[in-house]
Amino acid sequence: YVSPLFFALFSPSWLNFLRTMTQHSPQNSNTQTHSTSAHGTNAASNSASSAPKTKKRRAKSPQDAQASQFLRESFAPVRKFVMLAWLLDVLSVLLLLVQAWVLVRIFDGWLGAFLDGQALPAHVVGTGLLANLALIFAAIVGRAVLGFWRDKILTDAGLDVAQAVRGKLLDKLAVLGLARRDFGADGAIAAHVIDEPDHLAGFARFEVQKMTAVTTPIILAAAIATQNTTAALILLATAPLVPIFMAIIGIATAKKSRAQMDALAQLGGRFLDWIRGVNTLSRLGAVQIATADIEQSSEAYRKRTMDVLKIAFLNGAVLEFLSALAIALVAVYLGFGLMGILPWATSQVITTYAAALFILLLVPEFYAPLRRLGAEYHIKGQATAAAKAIAPMLAANGVAHGNTQITLTHSPSIALENVAAFGDDGRVRLSQTSLNFGAGKRTALIGESGSGKSTILQILLGFGAYQGDVWLSAPNLANLAAGEKGLRYRDVDVAHLRTQFGYLAQSAALLPLSIADNLRLAKPTASDDELVQVLKDVALYDVIRLLPQGLDTKLSERGGGLSGGQGQRLAIAQLMLQDAKVWLLDEPTEHLDAQTAQAIKEILWRVSAGKTVVWVTHDVADLAQFDQVYRLQNGVLDESAQTDFSSNIATLDAATLNADTFNTATSSDNANSQQPKRSKS
Repeated sequence: YVSPLFFALFSPSWLNFLRTMTQHSPQNSNTQTHSTSAHGTNAASNSASSAPKTKKRRAKSPQDAQASQFLRESFAPVRKFVMLAWLLDVLSVLLLLVQAWVLVRIFDGWLGAFLDGQALPAHVVGTGLLANLALIFAAIVGRAVLGFWRDKILTDAGLDVAQAVRGKLLDKLAVLGLARRDFGADGAIAAHVIDEPDHLAGFARFEVQKMTAVTTPIILAAAIATQNTTAALILLATAPLVPIFMAIIGIATAKKSRAQMDALAQLGGRFLDWIRGVNTLSRLGAVQIATADIEQSSEAYRKRTMDVLKIAFLNGAVLEFLSALAIALVAVYLGFGLMGILPWATSQVITTYAAALFILLLVPEFYAPLRRLGAEYHIKGQATAAAKAIAPMLAANGVAHGNTQITLTHSPSIALENVAAFGDDGRVRLSQTSLNFGAGKRTALIGESGSGKSTILQILLGFGAYQGDVWLSAPNLANLAAGEKGLRYRDVDVAHLRTQFGYLAQSAALLPLSIADNLRLAKPTASDDELVQVLKDVALYDVIRLLPQGLDTKLSERGGGLSGGQGQRLAIAQLMLQDAKVWLLDEPTEHLDAQTAQAIKEILWRVSAGKTVVWVTHDVADLAQFDQVYRLQNGVLDESAQTDFSSNIATLDAATLNADTFNTATSSDNANSQQPKRSKS
């Protein structure tokens, strides 16, 4: 018993695996390396000082704690189904005891009659035998039925949780809006939403198996102890070996599963990015570059998947090996006991044939739930890895807002008062700034990339976290306003307010639906005449009416079937149908050729009359047409920068723009020298 176990555990391959599993994280490894280099002159002292560090138990990481809490909360609604499945397992064990007892009764009756030379008892012949066989058959069928319902209950519970989590992720993405970019590219986020919730489904099985792995051995050990106490003690002594090795391997499983899911997210993100640009790649002759990159990402995912499978197979092999050794040990003990050759009980028969047979029938079932727990622990590792990716997204705090729902009947004015915004890493995205977007006026936000323009749009849409105050004022809101400044953004139901804002980005957000259906996303009740009118207003109807199916023409993904300029025109038509009082335009002509961009600008300029427009742009050629112009630089309002609108217009200093032409933006006196500190809250 000891020799094969010693050989298996201390073979080179097993030691290499354990060494890999117990390695420190990269950060700890680097720290340890530097420490060794610094004290390499004194090996004895270094060894003595480092010994306690290697023995120090590492605390549970915040990510692990967050993932565990998330799993508990997610499976709390199906807790009663988990308990029901566990109860079915207990009933199955009781049926197993009945089945084993009937089998032992039959074989003991046959053997006893043979050894004593007597007639067979009534319960092993004729109708008695048929009754016992029927009882055995009923026990087998009963266990099968209980197993079926157990699996069905757990499968349904796991799928319900996965579906609920997926719904929460979609709702959270709707709340985060543009802030979803903090969690990766769209392809990676899609992997989190579509694939990873399914990895949570198996956690319900682990929860049940965790309880079954305790109750089943206890029930069986108690039954075995009624026949032979020593055999029960042997089983109880060897049982802990299974969870010990399961825990060792389970640590590796979680790490490898997380790496596998990260590789899948990376593959999804790369694939989506390349597919989106496949037309451009084809024109540039760079398809082979994309193919090689996808192939490299696929190979990385394959390797990580194989790493997970290696651990899974090794886990199963070790658990089966330990179980086989323990069963063999009990069998040898019982066999020697029946023959009376045990060293401590020479010439003594310590058990009966019936008792030995009963024990041997139950011993494999004693270890079966422990072996299954090992398999479920592997699935639990996948669930934990998925939870580590999902929990931070669901825990991301959206911007706190109030419950006051307002309806805009007039174009409002919006004022930012000492507003500052920070990234998750604490980096200043927008310094303390005050801006005013006049009611019914067109305002241009200019500046280099990363200067804070898009951050302001996120704040106005209610997605960006900020410090300071944002005020909303309109004639019909006077009775709701808390003061002369208007309504505070934090008191308003921004989700409802957002439906009254129009937003246009660099690329049109068109779905793979018909042209008419895409337009009706903005106004579901719009008639065909209304659709035709807005298409005429954006000079697109002449193109669409020549299509074979006209308004019913199906678009492909991301507006495929239309050119970039036509897609933007269609998006503008959506804004017109929405009849929003506020338009937020995030560089809507950025990726268009000069002629198309100028046509889009003219359309926007014509159809946005009377609306409160905030237009983010890099193009300074047309700034003279705007009612207000604000320039941002490195997250700070630049009041001293000069903007040359054209060769025929005098250069204007932002600090001297008067209220008749442009509104002067104000910022803190020391905006460049005293950056606001991010509050702990």
